[in-house]
Amino acid sequence: MTIVFIVGFAIIVAIVYLQYAKSRSSFESIIPDSVALPEGSEARAFTRGDGWFAVVTQRNEILIFDSGTGRLTQTVEIR
Repeated sequence: MTIVFIVGFAIIVAIVYLQYAKSRSSFESIIPDSVALPEGSEARAFTRGDGWFAVVTQRNEILIFDSGTGRLTQTVEIR
């Protein structure tokens, strides 16, 4: 009975670890290594959607980039 409990616990720990490692690696792949912000802009927040990511700057702008190319596609001014 003790051996079954130990083996079962080890399997649960292994499953949790593998799921954590999988989710962590998939999360890291969606964050770009670097983003070329316009001159004088400083990032305050980051978010992403399907096929795009956005950076909020200290200038009250939302810069929307294509996640595939990293190219700036749209700038939205926050009023």
